[in-house]
Order: sequence, then structure tokens, then C-alpha cells
Amino acid sequence: MKFKTYLLSLLLLIMSPASFAKDDFSVCWSIYVGWMPWHYGDTQGIVKKWADKYDISINVVQINDYIESINQYTAGQFDGCTMTNMDALTIPAAGGVDTTALIVGDFSNGNDGVVLKDKKTLKDIKGQQVNLVELSVSHYLLARGLESVGLSERDIKVVNTSDADMVSIYGTDDVTAVTTWNPLLAEIVSMPNSTKVYDSSKIPGEIIDLMVVNTETLKAHPKFGKALVGAWYEIMSNMEAGSSKSKDARMSMAEASGTDLAGYESQLASTKMFFQPGEAVSFTKSPKLKETMQYVAEFSFEHGLLGEGAGDAGYIGIETPSGIYGDKANVKFRFDPSYMEMAANGKL
Repeated sequence: MKFKTYLLSLLLLIMSPASFAKDDFSVCWSIYVGWMPWHYGDTQGIVKKWADKYDISINVVQINDYIESINQYTAGQFDGCTMTNMDALTIPAAGGVDTTALIVGDFSNGNDGVVLKDKKTLKDIKGQQVNLVELSVSHYLLARGLESVGLSERDIKVVNTSDADMVSIYGTDDVTAVTTWNPLLAEIVSMPNSTKVYDSSKIPGEIIDLMVVNTETLKAHPKFGKALVGAWYEIMSNMEAGSSKSKDARMSMAEASGTDLAGYESQLASTKMFFQPGEAVSFTKSPKLKETMQYVAEFSFEHGLLGEGAGDAGYIGIETPSGIYGDKANVKFRFDPSYMEMAANGKL
């Protein structure tokens, strides 16, 4: 009986997708100030250069709808995807896909905001319909904002809206309040009679922008992680202020996101980019990250985002360098700074 069990275990191991030799990988991204570097890295051959170094190939694909990009990653169509910390928890991790935050690229420091039409303060949102990508970081930001002025979601009505439609629907008379992210936010704020009444600078370090990868794939193929991280920090060195390539790099990213250099620079000004790997490592190792993820998990549980079987906010284990929040037997979301540390130490 034990021999049969052993054979079955061996067969399952052999059949595991990650156990196959694999040298072709794919990642997806969507338009956002902190993720435009992937467009630049792809078109400039930087991703290919690092993939070649490790004898692999990495296909970088733009997906126009943010949530759809995460859904495709969760369905196994991509090995990695750009997303926020909350969405990584509530979509792939909650869906049973063990996911690792490989690159902590930045956090929103004003890039996500609430905009009202013909009103001037956040309290004026009471009684209004608010268009946003429901159950995303926009929803999280709105909830945090409402809490800050003594309101709750019972005081407004959320209208689920694709990010691809946000700008066009805001231009209609019926839409008077939205919560969204840049570059959509900047475009909406520039419209007549529009006021940004709350933004993510009020909750710094809580909306974190990541490149996540499938944990099983990363463990089986560490060269995939090394190539992605190596490419990312070469892109960052080209992009960082003071670099001889900075203006051209930022111009490329601006054009690809549908704005000009000044517009992209304004978005960067409200983003805390971690240009140096050491900065990202320090942020990831800070005990505050675990606290932030607990807060995110609590919001997610209250909104039914952790799955039908979730009995409390700690249903899904979240592993950080400071420890695990939640169920240690059900860890599905991990922050692993080891590859960024390799970059910081020149070991890629």
C-alpha cells in the first residue's frame, strides 16, 4: 500500500506543470505610471537581454483592461502580472493560485483618488453614486476616505465600471463621482468643474504596485525571477532622474500611456518609486508591511473577497519577511525580497 502511495505521489510530481523543463515565459501588464517601465523594457530589448542571459524567453504582453489581466494570470495564461497588493490577495490568492510578489516597484502616493463633479469636499459625496472598479484598490481607497470623514459605504452607492470606460463615462451628465488611478485620474481631474477630494497620499504605503509571479513556477525556474528582476532594475537605472537616458525613457513611457512628458512626470511625482533595489528590500522587510496586509485582508473579508470558505480575515496566509499574517497552513500570497536583494548585491 505504501509503495502504491509512493508511485502515485511520484506520478503527480511528474505531471506537475512546474516540473517540466520550461524556457518560455510570459508576463502581462496594464497601463499605469508604475508599470509603464515594462513597455519600455520590452520595446528597448532590455527584457530580452536579461532573458537571453539566462537562456530563456519572456513575452511581455499589454492587456488594456486591468482586472482582465489579473483574471488571465489567475487562469494560468501568464506566469506573471502587474497588480496591487490587494488585488493579488483577493483574486489569484483567493482563487487558490499561490502567488509571490517578486518585485515591489512602488506605492501610490497620490496616484489613486476620488473626484467629484461640482463639489469641493469628500463629505459632499454622501448620497451620490460612485463609479469605480468594484472591489479593487479604488474601492479600498474610497472606504478609507469615507472612514476619514465619518461616512461609510452605506452613505453612497458603488457603480462597478471598467477602467477602460472610466474617462468616457465621467464625461456624461449622469456621472458625478469616480474613484480611479492615473493616468485616468489626471485626465478626469483636468475636466471642467472637477475636484480631487481625496487621494492615496493620505494612506502612504498601503496601495503597493507589484510584479507578481506564480510561486510554483518561480520555485521550479528561479532563472525566470532573476531575469525579470535584472531587467527591472536596468530599466530603473535608465529611468531614474540624473541618468543620461532618463528623459528618453520617461518620454517613451509617457507616449505609451497616452500623455506627454509633463503629464507623466506629474504622475511620477505622486508615486513613490523604488528606483534602487535596496529601497524596495527595506520597504518589504519593514514590519509595517505585515500591518498593512492585515488591514487589507480585513477590508477584503468584510467585502466577501477572500472566498466562500473564509471564516475570518486571516483565512488566507500572507507571508512577509516580518512573519505570516493569517493561516500558516493556507499561505497563498508571499512577499519574497530575495531576488531584489540579489540585485542590490550585484549577484544577478
